[in-house]
Amino acid sequence: MAKRVVVDPITRIEGHLRIEAEIKDGKIVDAYSSGTMVRGLEIILQGRDPRDAWAYTQRACGVCTTVHALASVRTVEDALGISVPPNAELIRNLMFCAQYMQDHVVHFYHLHALDWVDVVNALKADPRQTSEIQKSISRWPKSSPKYFADVQARVKAFAESGQLGIFANAYWGHPAYKLPPEVNLLGVAHYLEALEWQKELVKVHTIFGGKNPHPNYLVGGVPCAINTEEVNALNADRLAHVGTLFDHAREFIEQVYIPDLLAVAGFYKDWGAIGGGLENYLAYGDLPTAGYNNPDSFKFPRGIIVGRNLAEVLPVDGNNAEEIQEFISHSWYEYSDGDQAGRHPYAGETKLNYTGPKPPYDQLNVDQKYSWLKTPRWKGKPMEVGPLARMLVAYASGREDAQEVVNSALKALNVPVAALFSTLGRTAARGLETQLVSNWSKEFYAQLLANIKNGDTSTFNGERWEPESWPAEARGVGMTEAPRGALAHWIVIKNRKIDNYQLVVPSTWNASPRDPQGQRSAYEAALVGTPVADPEQPVEILRTIHSFDPCIACAVHLYDEDGTYSHKLDVF
Repeated sequence: MAKRVVVDPITRIEGHLRIEAEIKDGKIVDAYSSGTMVRGLEIILQGRDPRDAWAYTQRACGVCTTVHALASVRTVEDALGISVPPNAELIRNLMFCAQYMQDHVVHFYHLHALDWVDVVNALKADPRQTSEIQKSISRWPKSSPKYFADVQARVKAFAESGQLGIFANAYWGHPAYKLPPEVNLLGVAHYLEALEWQKELVKVHTIFGGKNPHPNYLVGGVPCAINTEEVNALNADRLAHVGTLFDHAREFIEQVYIPDLLAVAGFYKDWGAIGGGLENYLAYGDLPTAGYNNPDSFKFPRGIIVGRNLAEVLPVDGNNAEEIQEFISHSWYEYSDGDQAGRHPYAGETKLNYTGPKPPYDQLNVDQKYSWLKTPRWKGKPMEVGPLARMLVAYASGREDAQEVVNSALKALNVPVAALFSTLGRTAARGLETQLVSNWSKEFYAQLLANIKNGDTSTFNGERWEPESWPAEARGVGMTEAPRGALAHWIVIKNRKIDNYQLVVPSTWNASPRDPQGQRSAYEAALVGTPVADPEQPVEILRTIHSFDPCIACAVHLYDEDGTYSHKLDVF
């Protein structure tokens, strides 16, 4: 008989997520993903000025803030037929690149690494051997035996005090950990270094957008004026600082992140056959080099792969009502045409209808509604979105730079292409695309400087900015790639106000419950077949779920009818 294991909340993510898994004979035979937060932005936006939507949608999350703003301004620009100047496109691309580089490094070290790195075991390491390992995989200067001995002493002080601080509440000593003590010490040292590193790169957002998180955006362009001599504008000093920040970021990615990724992956090659889940992948693409309306120019290509067929990339159209639809048969919402219907986001409805048990509760009633996430489908098919989807679409599209980094990693690890379809492949893809993004940021930065030197300083297009020029009704879609995957916003404008606004975010695709046909979405599908050594300490569940980098924060907290916040922790 299968044993039901409940992990609630999943920690080291953004937002609230509950996973229930049925384990039999040491493997997961079924799984259920429940978003325990209710989305409300669509309701908040009704009746507001479309030009302000980005400021609200950006607050969906404190992590992937810029991409929501980017999707939002593109949505309005698409609806009203507004194009942006080349410099604005380049600045948006640079903010996008900074977000990816910072977000992926934070995910690897601070959200995901502790699923593979045993912090307490690092106390057994020989710092001299750790130093030798570091020197063998990169030229990173912080590599002396004394440096690693100092890190080890800091962790030892935590342990002896009985308070591990940021390393508390984990499954240290679990038999699923395979790294030798010296590699564990390497991982802990770089975890601490990455904490300091990541706060510097986001200064790019402050320079271009005024602040971080939630930098400013602008329909029709970007909110920063270029004037190399003006102290309050995007001047020569600030542009030079942007270049320095990107140079330092590339150095860390090339000399710390990627070497660590390959070093850790080498001890977990068996996870190249675990956690594959769905066989369909969706990427909207981004980073235009010849305008957003020309997807063929995107650095990240747009497309769909079905059945893991890397010989064919299918197109995707966000305006086609027959392609993208959201279902609610297992979600705590209701549609005016019934629970079995699917709705394109232009006709989307956000009507809350909680029918589940009153928290706290032991188990979900998975035969009925069990999540606050809707269930999106592409032509009725479930899709995985995220770094793996992006890299597979790029690889299958014949992009040479993507093929080069993927083939190089496969060769270094001595694993087949099939290993990409896994928890390990998902984690590796995130690092490999970070490598690509760091290179692309250099191209965008050089192009921006070249434009300025040639006398082009325009960053805003005021055409059709004033509501008096708008049609009585308009609609548009803004598509991008959040670090966690395909993100799109849809808007319907009537009488110069927002009549309907719908967000379909990456974790809606990946973390959603079953659809009316009983098809699992990505999280649920990926968990099936995952081995679990100890159901009381299911680190393996965390590994696969964290490989998606969950972000459930496009919502607000769930309260009971008395206004009390409800929360239950069954398994940490």
